[in-house]
Amino acid sequence: MKLGYVYTYACHEDEKDLCQLELRVIFGIEPANGYIESSLYMDPSRSPFIKQRVSLLFSGTSSAELAEQVTAVELNEATFKVVYTEAEWDASVKLDFEEKRSVEREIGWQIQGKADMRTPERTFAVICLDNRWLFGECVSNKAIWLAHKNKPQNYSTALNTRLARAVVNIAIPQTEGIKAIDPCCGIGTVLIEARSMGIDMVGYDLNPLAVIGARANLAHFGLESNVTIGDMRSIQGSFDAAILDLPYNLCSVSSPEEQLEMLQSARGFARRVVIVTIEAMDELIINAGFMIQDRCIVSKGSFLRQVIVCI
Repeated sequence: MKLGYVYTYACHEDEKDLCQLELRVIFGIEPANGYIESSLYMDPSRSPFIKQRVSLLFSGTSSAELAEQVTAVELNEATFKVVYTEAEWDASVKLDFEEKRSVEREIGWQIQGKADMRTPERTFAVICLDNRWLFGECVSNKAIWLAHKNKPQNYSTALNTRLARAVVNIAIPQTEGIKAIDPCCGIGTVLIEARSMGIDMVGYDLNPLAVIGARANLAHFGLESNVTIGDMRSIQGSFDAAILDLPYNLCSVSSPEEQLEMLQSARGFARRVVIVTIEAMDELIINAGFMIQDRCIVSKGSFLRQVIVCI
């Protein structure tokens, strides 16, 4: 019987607020100490911040107690290895290198099967949180978004892939049956992350060259290229979620009046909207009929972006 899941996570200081917002939205709790315990099953590769998912099988008050329990693990002839993992900010137990290897051997010796430290078919983790010793099957993040940096077409002002992936998760924490839109999709950075997670998202952009670039980028990664040339103010239909990265470069300057029209349009076609902006625009957002539910600031040097969750 599974006891639930432990997700470990880590982030750079500049992305801490973004990481906290993403995990808070996905799991419904405030993350702390570098790990989250949850009954929610999620592919760890969805998030740019989650390191591992441990599907808990046994718990105890010591590693010795775990060693007694793991004899019940059935491998069905699969090879295995045991790793000691830890949450980056949890200071309840800190082991040095040799102590970690000792725990791995203590637990691993009790599992009936063939160990393979290089290419195991199954990986198990031992983790100590709040003085509880836990054991379970471990899956690591594959960092899929890193490959998406190598797009044929790029904009200097486009979101980086980590931010784009986190924003998708903030807008669409539960992906099943969701219909989403990026109405100012540019070269498709957000679309790539969404579609690589199996999310049904379409894209629009007023700039024909951007649309050509977005289609080329999606095709490069073997993803469906449902991108249309069009002004978001003329979009018809209904969507569960929208991600609106407001244009701000020298070729895409928009007045407050135009921004309000864009926001009002988004209010009409999407139930939940995540806005990415470099400008203070709370008043415009409220005037468009939204309620601000949550937010964070993402910094890169002196360059600041706001990520605003609106309903």
